Amino acid sequence: MKTHVRSDWRGAILVCRKCGKKAGGGFGPKGKTSLTKALRKEMHGGKGRKARLGVVEVGCLGVCPKHAVTVVDASRPGEWLIVPAGTPVEEVAARLDAATPTAARPGSAAADGARQPPV
Repeated sequence: MKTHVRSDWRGAILVCRKCGKKAGGGFGPKGKTSLTKALRKEMHGGKGRKARLGVVEVGCLGVCPKHAVTVVDASRPGEWLIVPAGTPVEEVAARLDAATPTAARPGSAAADGARQPPV
């Protein structure tokens, strides 16, 4: 039996499933897409363990804002985002991207395996 599995993730975004369900979508071009799916598409997260960035729906995070979704960037667990329904996904991705270290950003030289000079 395997004791571990390899993943290509450079970071993970956790999205509250209960908040997303209560918001009833509210994201994407027509406002009917869930935040999880919209973020996967916008941040080129892909699906599964071979994606560069994991966007995962998790159980209730306990915040339960009205007409909004709770999002946690795993690289910055001390700052949770409350994203109101209808917020453009590009804006949410920019806020998460600004909070993500350069090495975890999809498309960055560090994420592509390029060697970084010492600081």
